Amino acid sequence: KKKKKKRGEEEEEAMATTPGGGAASARKIALAAARIFQTALNDTNLPTGRKLLKRALIGPTLTSWYPERIRKLDALFEDPDDRRRKVKLERMKRRGKGPPKKGEGKRAKKK
Repeated sequence: KKKKKKRGEEEEEAMATTPGGGAASARKIALAAARIFQTALNDTNLPTGRKLLKRALIGPTLTSWYPERIRKLDALFEDPDDRRRKVKLERMKRRGKGPPKKGEGKRAKKK
């Protein structure tokens, strides 16, 4: 009966049978490949954080996506949505449905 080999065993066996040292020559090949293709060689298989450093910075792109606020550019500009909100709040206050003053909420009434 033939013994079933695990995944990595075949590669290790092939490296051991190659003339010139096996694992040592594989390491040299990996180093040369890393130098040629400008990649990082990670022998320890520990996370290095290199992936995070390679990513493009999002700050400048994100800020350039949104236009500048009109309110900053023109002091006389009044946002229609903001105006609508203020009118609605004023109407609700007249009916007694506005937000409570500080310290007069549900929790304060419980005690």
